[in-house]
Amino acid sequence: MRNALVIGAGLIGTSAALALAGRGVSVHLADHDPDRARTAAALGAGSDEPPPGRVDLALVAVPPAHTATVLAEAMRAGVARGYADVAGVKGGPRRELEDLGIDLSAYIGTHPMAGKESSGPLAANADLFEGRPWVLTPTPETDTEVLNLALELVALCGAVPVVMDAAAHDRAVALVSHTPQLVSSMVAARLESADQTVVRLCGQGIRDVTRIAASDPRMWIEILSANPGPVADVLDGVAADLGETVESLRALQSADEAKRRGGAARIADVLRRGNVGRQRVPGKHGEAPAVYETVGVLISDQPGELARIFADAGRAGVNIEDVRIDHATGQQAGLVQLMVGPQAAPALSATLSERGWSIRH
Repeated sequence: MRNALVIGAGLIGTSAALALAGRGVSVHLADHDPDRARTAAALGAGSDEPPPGRVDLALVAVPPAHTATVLAEAMRAGVARGYADVAGVKGGPRRELEDLGIDLSAYIGTHPMAGKESSGPLAANADLFEGRPWVLTPTPETDTEVLNLALELVALCGAVPVVMDAAAHDRAVALVSHTPQLVSSMVAARLESADQTVVRLCGQGIRDVTRIAASDPRMWIEILSANPGPVADVLDGVAADLGETVESLRALQSADEAKRRGGAARIADVLRRGNVGRQRVPGKHGEAPAVYETVGVLISDQPGELARIFADAGRAGVNIEDVRIDHATGQQAGLVQLMVGPQAAPALSATLSERGWSIRH
């Protein structure tokens, strides 16, 4: 791929442009807001000037509601040899293009499974897609050349190609992306009117559950509007579990011992199924999830403290697989949780203790 036109200089479009430009592709940027294109260009994502001629690939990175319209305009203008979009829903844009009478041989739907709670070009990162799945939804109509361009795009962005049917993709993201967003938002909404003394008790658990609730509501309304049926189907199942769990919790208040036992058993079943489902979530590098040992370290909120911990872990010859920080409420301190292989935990604990760190098991 020698050159590309990225239409839509938001988080995904600018991140893709940064990755392509960083690998020698001549990238041109376009956006309905010229300031966004100029900002992306200033970040090194390419030029905000129109391409001098037809480019190899036009990548449309606009909200789902506008994807088909923007694609159709670009395809009718013949700006590229191949066309792709990165919308989070795949069936809708393709059907809209068909209704518009567009020849779809030069088009392929794609969806990089990566993102952030923040949006816009300033949130972009050339490494955003590194190691992440990037779904491609070709059809028998898709030209081989266009499929190859899409595969090259994925490779240049450091992602992993996954080929799927568009409808299967939309059902999949309803389960693994769209429903979690709504559930996170619904849990976070409980905090809106909570007393401040209650909110001050928030710990890592509520932070984990509500992290993605910080996402842009306008963006998510557009995504959910493009995939309402599959999301509603998944939520039906969640609602059934939720309703049964509410009844089971009420049963735990009963004076009837049999009802209490039944309620406890049903809640235990939900928790057990949750354990099984969580174990199926891919682990590091997409491999089967590994079981790590956690070494807790008390840390003060001062510059360089994390760097010292990592350096001391390196001296112990231990690879830190993951890390979490739980900040203490009202104090300039916190607990760093270092996840390591079970065999490495004793050596790490001993080394850190020797170097003056306070270990919490």
